[in-house]
Amino acid sequence: MEEQSRINAFLDFLQPQIEQEIHVGPWLTIDQQRIDQFAQITGDQQWIHTDPERAEKESPYGSTIAHGYLTLSLLPHLTESNHPDFFQKNYPGMKYRVNYGLNRVRFPTPVKVGAKIRARTTIQAAEKIKNAVQICYLITVEIAGEDKPACSAEFLARLYA
Repeated sequence: MEEQSRINAFLDFLQPQIEQEIHVGPWLTIDQQRIDQFAQITGDQQWIHTDPERAEKESPYGSTIAHGYLTLSLLPHLTESNHPDFFQKNYPGMKYRVNYGLNRVRFPTPVKVGAKIRARTTIQAAEKIKNAVQICYLITVEIAGEDKPACSAEFLARLYA
């Protein structure tokens, strides 16, 4: 019963935050080294990401661009969601959190090498799922100086009491 009590208290804690922006992360510069390391790890060596000279001449962007999945993989860093102080502040009464998945992901604007990006997080919904609380976040990764975001993702997390 104590578990259900923590879950209900946590849902009460979340209710006023639904449809509210809860976090704006720090800016992060995307450099060629990070793009190259991601290309090496994932095997995605397409020249538009890894060949600055060719990209300058042939790419419609005039430079290399980050992989969309690189941007997506940076969400824990950009949202600061794995910072030691983050958990207790944002998930009182909960023991642990697991990534449950993504509902929808889009990459409207490419991230050019040298661009600065940051994430904005909004809670869209929270609901009780058996012995957990499932939260749906809308995470928008913006690019400094651009009107359209680099990434928009609905991220699901499950928190357990």
